[in-house]
Amino acid sequence: MLADEMKIQRKTTCAKILKNYEEEVEEFIQCIVTGDESWVHLYDPESKRQSMEYRHKSSPSPRKFKVVASARKVMLTAFWDSEGTVLIKFLKLGNTVNSERYISTLRKLSVRFKACAPHKARNTASRQRQAAHKSSD
Repeated sequence: MLADEMKIQRKTTCAKILKNYEEEVEEFIQCIVTGDESWVHLYDPESKRQSMEYRHKSSPSPRKFKVVASARKVMLTAFWDSEGTVLIKFLKLGNTVNSERYISTLRKLSVRFKACAPHKARNTASRQRQAAHKSSD
C-alpha cells in the first residue's frame, strides 16, 4: 500500500509527463524507451557444415532430427524505442537477477542509447532537467 505522500508524488510526476506529451507529442514519443524480460529456451543447432558427412553415393541419406528446445532457459532482457531495438541482454546461466545486475543493465542501456541516438539522449536529458527545474519552483 502506498503512503499518501507517494501517491501525491506519483500523481505529480504523471501530470508532468502528460504535460510534456501535450507540448511536444512527436519528440516525446521518440524519446520513450521501454523494455521487457522473458525466459527463453537455449538452442544449440548444428550448422550446415557441422552436419555434413562424407558418404558414398549408394549410402542412405542421413536422418535429420528436429531441433528441440533444451531443458535450459536463460533470461532475455530487451529494450526498444520507436525506431527499433536498443539493447538485448542475455543473463548468463546460473546467474540471477538482482539489483546490482539490473543497475548494470540500465547503465549499459544508457550508454547504448546515447551511442545509437545521441539527439534523443540530449532531448531526454534536457527534458529531465526542465522537469527538475519546474518541480523545484
